[in-house]
Amino acid sequence: MEDKVKKAGDLFLEGYNCAQSLFCAFCEDFGIDFETGLKMSSSLGGGMGRLREVCGAVSSMFLIAGLKFGYVEKNNDIIKAKHYKLIQKLSEAFKNEHQTIICRELLNEDANGYIPEKRTEEYYKKRPCLKIIQTAAKITADMLNGAYND
Repeated sequence: MEDKVKKAGDLFLEGYNCAQSLFCAFCEDFGIDFETGLKMSSSLGGGMGRLREVCGAVSSMFLIAGLKFGYVEKNNDIIKAKHYKLIQKLSEAFKNEHQTIICRELLNEDANGYIPEKRTEEYYKKRPCLKIIQTAAKITADMLNGAYND
């Protein structure tokens, strides 16, 4: 678990967005190559394309839950409900640490355009994103190790 938390944090510090950092820390566990993982998760950064909606790290946590525990059977409300219950448990675990899964609330700022901020030392100092990504990575690792499952 510590490896995944560190890897996710390191990817963010290298310049990848929150969603990419979380998703790509785990993508090889599912046979997904790094570049594909980056592309799959790229749109989710900044709370979905910098809209400041659901945190990108949380969205990637949900994607990974789908890869591991997602359903493929249509019209089976029991299986669907079980999966949604897992997603809600993951959300609650994250909220227990950060009170919300909404990017703008986590950052205390509204959406302000589509142009990302430059990654400077000041950027990393003022943003809680590293800790947020590490929380999501820990929850994800715990989930993959059997936590949050009934």
